[in-house]
Amino acid sequence: MSASNRRIDRNGMPKPPAGCRSQHLASSAPGVSRRQVLASAATTAATAAASAACGPLLLAPASALGYAANEQLGIALIGVGGRGQWFVETIPRIGQRVVAMCDVNDARAADSFKKLPEPPKYRDFRRLLDAEDRRLDAVIVATPDHNHAPISAAAMRQGKHVFCEKPLTTSIWEARTLRRLAAETNVATQMGNQGTATHAFREAVEIVQSGMLGPIREVVVWNCGGNARRVPPSGSEPVPAGLDWDLWLGPAAAREYHRAWMQWQSWRDFGTGKLGNWAIHSANLPCMALRLYELWNEKPKDEPAADRRPMIKVEAAVSARDRVSFPNWEMIRYDFPARGSMPPVRLLWCNGIQARGFREAIEPHLQRKLVCGGEGPWLDDSGCLLIGSEGVLHATGHNSSYRLLPEERWRDARRPEPTLPRSGSHEREWLAACRGGPAAMSNFGYGGVLTELVLLGNIASQFDRAIEFDPPAMTCPGDDEAAAQLVRVYRSGWSLF
Repeated sequence: MSASNRRIDRNGMPKPPAGCRSQHLASSAPGVSRRQVLASAATTAATAAASAACGPLLLAPASALGYAANEQLGIALIGVGGRGQWFVETIPRIGQRVVAMCDVNDARAADSFKKLPEPPKYRDFRRLLDAEDRRLDAVIVATPDHNHAPISAAAMRQGKHVFCEKPLTTSIWEARTLRRLAAETNVATQMGNQGTATHAFREAVEIVQSGMLGPIREVVVWNCGGNARRVPPSGSEPVPAGLDWDLWLGPAAAREYHRAWMQWQSWRDFGTGKLGNWAIHSANLPCMALRLYELWNEKPKDEPAADRRPMIKVEAAVSARDRVSFPNWEMIRYDFPARGSMPPVRLLWCNGIQARGFREAIEPHLQRKLVCGGEGPWLDDSGCLLIGSEGVLHATGHNSSYRLLPEERWRDARRPEPTLPRSGSHEREWLAACRGGPAAMSNFGYGGVLTELVLLGNIASQFDRAIEFDPPAMTCPGDDEAAAQLVRVYRSGWSLF
């Protein structure tokens, strides 16, 4: 089958060839129990399992809305400081119209607002969606992680295409809900793990799926940096001028302002640690190439035997167990069952070079010493290794370049025929989907699964034992404590529905 004819199913998951994250500060939502949220999550899981299969290639156009091939789309940028600055520059450069901008922090947004003075500016994304509805085709979400889900959900419910930066969400329940909404609304979606669009990434997927490396039973994904573990601040500080603190908090539990909370990537209420910041890039290749997403596709059977369930087992060794922040270092082992003809595989996430066993897990397969913080073409600070019986594939942290090891053996090896379409860029691929073309490869059907996969590690890091996860049912059978971390309780006034 040619690359141009390869398709993904209508919900955005790849067709193969021939219960609640706890709110660590008390939720202020009145009358909403964790049991109610878990019941809602179970319904979402059942719907998603039945209607939202996972993967990158499409059976039908991604969107029911029609646009001319060269027509400019009206795009709103929500979150324009930090990572959002990339889109402030990129969207006009690739010929699209920015029709509105939104940020809750004037100081962070100032440079972006100066670069694009004409579009109207908003603080509340809900007001933007209401006021700009007629001019608006799509939104790009580049806020702190904890606001990704409510903004993306609101935009999709309003029929807008959505590009959301990685990770898609901060909880498994939110990711599952966004997958369902994307399928129901039939809008074009894309998660911002940009390495997915590179030629090298897609060729690496083809190499693995061709069988060149033999069966792959072991994967190592790493980041040298570790997490910046923090202690909650005491007291409060005046809210800086130009910051809407209540809107910045979004669905998270209410608390007084302190500058320490603005280091949001370090707090479980707001961020996702290195798993959400880096593993979402580096574990992308094994998730797609080894078809780990297929474990989410299996439909629950009536009273199945335990050994017939597609159970994922996750166990973490960490520097410290902490329900508020993330550990300085973590070594997290995922065990995935077989997927069709692909054997069971163990994926080891190594985060923090100071962790015991970090180098030993990587260097024998890399065939040299790891140089964290060094220069060079392979940028050892992060990466992944897919270890087959016939050879090893080493990819960089963004999965945007790769090599086969040992290099002398594979130097003249012929690559398999292309089976995946090639992309002009991550953003252009999404824009093509907005115009009715094939779904972007990291659409929410697939990106939601990848997000769930990495977030399982953040749940496991809180327990001094292994957890088991049933992907189709979105449950941790027999483990209420772990199941309670799957869902996030929103404070009063915030919802995904």
